[in-house]
Amino acid sequence: MRIIAPSFQILDQFDQQNLAVRIEYCGRICYKSEDRITQESALPFVEKMAEHGHNSVLEMGVVTLELCADHKALADLFLRQPKYLHISREENLLLITASIRAWRELLVNHPDCTLVHAACAFLHERHPYFFSTLLPEGGLKTVPGISVRKVPLAEVERLPADKLAKHRHIAVKFIVNRAVTHELVRHRPCSFLQESQRYCRYSEDKFGSEVTFIKPMFWPEESEEYAVWQQAMEETERLYFKLLETSTAQAARTVLPNSCKTEIIVYANLEEWRHIFKLRCSKAAEPSMREVMVPLREEFARRFPAVFAFS
Repeated sequence: MRIIAPSFQILDQFDQQNLAVRIEYCGRICYKSEDRITQESALPFVEKMAEHGHNSVLEMGVVTLELCADHKALADLFLRQPKYLHISREENLLLITASIRAWRELLVNHPDCTLVHAACAFLHERHPYFFSTLLPEGGLKTVPGISVRKVPLAEVERLPADKLAKHRHIAVKFIVNRAVTHELVRHRPCSFLQESQRYCRYSEDKFGSEVTFIKPMFWPEESEEYAVWQQAMEETERLYFKLLETSTAQAARTVLPNSCKTEIIVYANLEEWRHIFKLRCSKAAEPSMREVMVPLREEFARRFPAVFAFS
């Protein structure tokens, strides 16, 4: 078996990549199939996700649009009570940040909404693989009287602090134990993709033919308690491999404990990250959560001081 320390990585290297590349990387975390990523693999992967309705993967692609329309069109959008859109309004101008999943579901549920149609037509022209299976009769066309513009990331980052917090999204990959991820996935509104014990078979070569555990921060390595924990993990690995001889990974995983290493990507806007830090960095938070969240909060405060002003 293998024992590693918990860690995190801010995935800002994908902020300048196209949506398909970003979505593929995040989606492959679930099956630990990053070794299949090539220069040509992103589009087929995303097309397959869209075709089969794997919408959680499509949440990892977020875009900010500026839409200008008359008050009737704006009112029509708000009457639909759109979900998962982050909206700032100034007169007849909307700044909307939303995931590809959000736009797809709006198109399915409200195809007659002119603003939804205009935004999806704009996105479809640039990323047809997201909407090819959802096209209404007659296709998606520009709507007279409604202008749509993609807002570049550099422009988003120049927004005032309140709008920056709403429209700037950040993805973080955590390598932690499963007790930590059980708490992370309770947060709303966030998007999550997590390594799947149902599909990952840890006896395979790509996992080193071993189960990886996260080192607990509760006991020193030389303590009796740590020795007990280590012995329990060794026995767990033995039993897991024994079950794999006759069972599927999804059956054998039932013996795996909270200490198992897992990877999870959490994607949220700065406003939600601020809330997460408030809860998960407090002295009352679970110590293993604080172990990763406190240094992550410091990194966010360094990058976005206008949004994260901590005492």
